[in-house]
Amino acid sequence: MCRVQPRMLLGAAGSTRALSAAAEAARLEESPLPPIARSSQSAKSPSPVPTIDVAKFIAENFTAYQGDASFLATATPRTQRLWSELEHLIHKEQEKGVLDVDPSKPSTITAFGPGYIDQALEKIVGLQTDAPLKRAIKPLGGINMVKAALEAYGYTPDPHVEELYTKVRKTHNSGVFDTYTAEMRAARKASLLTGLPDGYGRGRIIGDYR
Repeated sequence: MCRVQPRMLLGAAGSTRALSAAAEAARLEESPLPPIARSSQSAKSPSPVPTIDVAKFIAENFTAYQGDASFLATATPRTQRLWSELEHLIHKEQEKGVLDVDPSKPSTITAFGPGYIDQALEKIVGLQTDAPLKRAIKPLGGINMVKAALEAYGYTPDPHVEELYTKVRKTHNSGVFDTYTAEMRAARKASLLTGLPDGYGRGRIIGDYR
């Protein structure tokens, strides 16, 4: 144990400061906090730390709107025609389950060419694939999930894609799952540790220890 011995040759003011320092040192020695926590606890900020009160700012600056939606513009004839075409496709998709999918083309930002609902009518363009409601596969998340989804809707998985994401390109799901030990995987299989399905595409097991 190390005690700070104040120097008493400093006059009244100096003695008071020395005694205060000694008391603080003794208090910190007896503190149950670890050294890092003690040092941060005793640190003094040179100036007040600014704070931002978001709730107060909103309360003081917003104006509630008590009217109706009459100020909004109605859909243009062009928009109504586009929506009518899309509603027809949505109805067909509901009947079939999946309107269309390309099993041979893994999705990337440049995988598909431009797609339109009706190019002549569109002002804002851009679909995820090259046709409306056409689905894309995302095997990088997990190839088993892609295979199961395709087969569920009557599509045949592309053998080349399956081989690529099984033997050549490790999927995100497989890569993270490989970090679990055999004991962890056995506990998960026995439902001692439960969480997301293996092929969920998120590449991890989220533990539920209830």
